[in-house]
Amino acid sequence: MKDLSRADLVIRNARVYNSYFRRFNDADVYVKDGRFLYIDQKRQNEITADNEIDASGRFMIPGLIDIHMHIESSLVTPAAFADYTVSNGLTTIVSEPHEIANVCGQDGIKAMIKDGKDAIYDIYYAIPSNVPVMPEKYETAGRAITCQDMLELKDTENVICLGEVMNYMEITQENNSEVGKFIETVRKTDPNYILEGHCPQLKDAELAKFLYRGINSDHCEHDIEELKQRFENGMFVQIQDLMMKQEVIDFIMENNLYEYFSFVTDDTFPDILIQKGHLDYLVRKAISMGMKPENAIYCATYTPAARMNLRDRGVIAPGRLADFLLLDDINKFVIRETYKNGRKVFDITEEKNKNRTYSLGKQYENTVRLEKPDINRFTVHVPGNDRKVKVRVMEIRRNTNVTFPCFVEMEVIDNTLQWQKTDCRLLMIFERHGKNGNISYGFVKGDGLKEGAVASSLNHDSHDLIVMGCNPQDMKKAVDTIIDISGGIVAVNNGEITGQLSLPIAGLMSNLSVEKAAKQFISIRNAFEKQGYVHRNTVMNLCLLSLTCMPFLKLTDKGYMDTVELRMLPLYEEI
Repeated sequence: MKDLSRADLVIRNARVYNSYFRRFNDADVYVKDGRFLYIDQKRQNEITADNEIDASGRFMIPGLIDIHMHIESSLVTPAAFADYTVSNGLTTIVSEPHEIANVCGQDGIKAMIKDGKDAIYDIYYAIPSNVPVMPEKYETAGRAITCQDMLELKDTENVICLGEVMNYMEITQENNSEVGKFIETVRKTDPNYILEGHCPQLKDAELAKFLYRGINSDHCEHDIEELKQRFENGMFVQIQDLMMKQEVIDFIMENNLYEYFSFVTDDTFPDILIQKGHLDYLVRKAISMGMKPENAIYCATYTPAARMNLRDRGVIAPGRLADFLLLDDINKFVIRETYKNGRKVFDITEEKNKNRTYSLGKQYENTVRLEKPDINRFTVHVPGNDRKVKVRVMEIRRNTNVTFPCFVEMEVIDNTLQWQKTDCRLLMIFERHGKNGNISYGFVKGDGLKEGAVASSLNHDSHDLIVMGCNPQDMKKAVDTIIDISGGIVAVNNGEITGQLSLPIAGLMSNLSVEKAAKQFISIRNAFEKQGYVHRNTVMNLCLLSLTCMPFLKLTDKGYMDTVELRMLPLYEEI
């Protein structure tokens, strides 16, 4: 047995957060072998320590835990992500790698897991549950994850749950989907296994059916009625930035619902990491909206750990992992120091290495398997005599990523759709995994691009290449550039590249640090805005125009899809 009369470290004179009472107590905290040994409020020095830190009255709280996020959305590798976000107070994350899974399959997932094992803090993973999101008749992804793949991943080290189940309309019905098979199997063999959900707008009986399957969390954007139904039916709610509206925070506070939700980040681009932060930003935002700091901390530490059965962390108590933060001001919530397993891994006064490069391996590069298209590919041909037709169009609205279907009349002259005579922009999807060479056409109107073209190989969730433009020449230039750089995001105007971010790893991730990737990404966001793209998150909006698990009309490499009724729709209708 170990000698428990001596510790490795003592943190003296700290204002220590107690999760069970949700309050701060003055105490000295002892750490042994990477775990908390004793929280000494009486300060009687009953235990000796080899090393000592004087916290000087600073606030000491557990390390932050984010249980629903996608590392790929930061556009960097797991190691690069952890190297930066340790400064945001993260000490544990649960990431779902369904982006790389759509491009590289199970091998890509395992590469992410391997890269995360050497990270500065603990990275756990969720099994991608819908790869692809929809069956092959609706879209073409690079790879698929089967029920057998999921069962194998379940037994892989650091994999702790099933990631967000996104085919929420299908899963409530009798179905033969791969994730449906997995859920049916695991409910019999491991009934307490954590099943994470994604169910925007689901209510009443359909929500009950979703919960009946055992999928009992949700992180989507909701109105108050949808939120209320989730809480009252026992769903664990994960609140991301989109949901942090005053009425939502007030509803949680008025009903004392802290036990039943946690803050999560879901998708965070690198410029947001640099400018606002990560989970620490959500805690600051909650405090600014009236939530007591003690309650906000609880829902960024204790409740996420409990949700994921990570019972060895999330609190400062004997036997728990010594993952903790030191802060000067609990309301401003600026992280001064981060400790993982009792070892300091971040100090606000120390300079970080921003020049390191990262890789998952050469086999995960050069994944844009697409020939440069001829300029005539950007002409929309319509058979038949000269006439007008009703063209199906996706309307973009600046405060939502939901796209709304409408019709716009367009002329057909010489078998060609005269879309440039309207206020619509052309949207195209190029299958980029080397499978079938599909190219599809659609149109957008409303808030969105007004000049030039933008293109991306990051295109949720199939990650086929997407391009939106006001003229064929700029659209071709954007697509050609994506192919030249083996994946990325590009903006073009009048034949000139106005912004560019290279994403050579699976066409999804940079090999740079967060700081350097953010610098390139800011050039992209600026170019989108200068070219008239209006949206609360311009780049993300482009990348979600093909996401078939969101309402109402989306474009895949196989054409328009009604994502509510799960049916393909024609580009136009005769008048």
